[in-house]
Amino acid sequence: MRIVVTGGTGFVGNYIVQELLEQGNELIVTGTNESKARGFSWFNNVEFVELKIGDNIRDDKFEQLLTGEKLIHLAWEGLPHYKELFHFEEILLPQYFFLKRLIESGLNDITITGTCLEYGMKNGCLEANMITDPQNSYAIAKDSLRKFLGQLQSYKKFDLKWVRLFYMYGNGQSDHSLLKQLENAVHNQQEVFNMSGGEQLRDYLHVKEVATKVIEISQMSHVSGIFNCCSGKPISIRTLVEKHKSSLGSDIKLNLGYYPYLDFEPFAFWGNTEKS
Repeated sequence: MRIVVTGGTGFVGNYIVQELLEQGNELIVTGTNESKARGFSWFNNVEFVELKIGDNIRDDKFEQLLTGEKLIHLAWEGLPHYKELFHFEEILLPQYFFLKRLIESGLNDITITGTCLEYGMKNGCLEANMITDPQNSYAIAKDSLRKFLGQLQSYKKFDLKWVRLFYMYGNGQSDHSLLKQLENAVHNQQEVFNMSGGEQLRDYLHVKEVATKVIEISQMSHVSGIFNCCSGKPISIRTLVEKHKSSLGSDIKLNLGYYPYLDFEPFAFWGNTEKS
């Protein structure tokens, strides 16, 4: 199968591209920086298209995307700055018009990654069919994109699979992520690791499993719906950190309560893995 993957040089994108190639698919992969893309092991095995959503995309590049049978859309700029207004002031509408153009040109099988933050400040087990109530700019923009595309489905028939990502870990994650910060602290032989109180409950999944789930959902035919991409099992941040510290063979001391809890996340939540 010939598949388009936008944002292929991102954390999740890298794993999705690798797995799709292992399955024998032909890939068109987009990213904003070809030099960065050349650093990935898969670069010579895909058709790479350098583009930035929001810029004027040359017709030849756009036509190349239209040769795909399916689209897995991961591209989104500006993370992890979840609260910044540019998510809906600058990114949202270019994303919508980019996708609309592809859909109206004939690409009718679309899988897009959203975020668990679309649910807002709800605690407990989050069902995929819950009413959303996003509380930060990034989540508002993502939730709005889904609603925009839902309205577009009233005018143009296409399959839309919306996959809400929860929390991930694995090689290649951002230096801003919790476990990567712990790894860096251990590598730098720091005696103390500063963190929050650690009692929050979250839903974590290894990025390779995330990639597998996204691909499985994308391969469903004639399906539209919302999916939670998660483990379905809550774990406290403190337990997560202590387990990772143990796997690193480190005795670094955890300085609990150094950072306040984030004000745009509920205290305890995890996902239900059933489709809406």
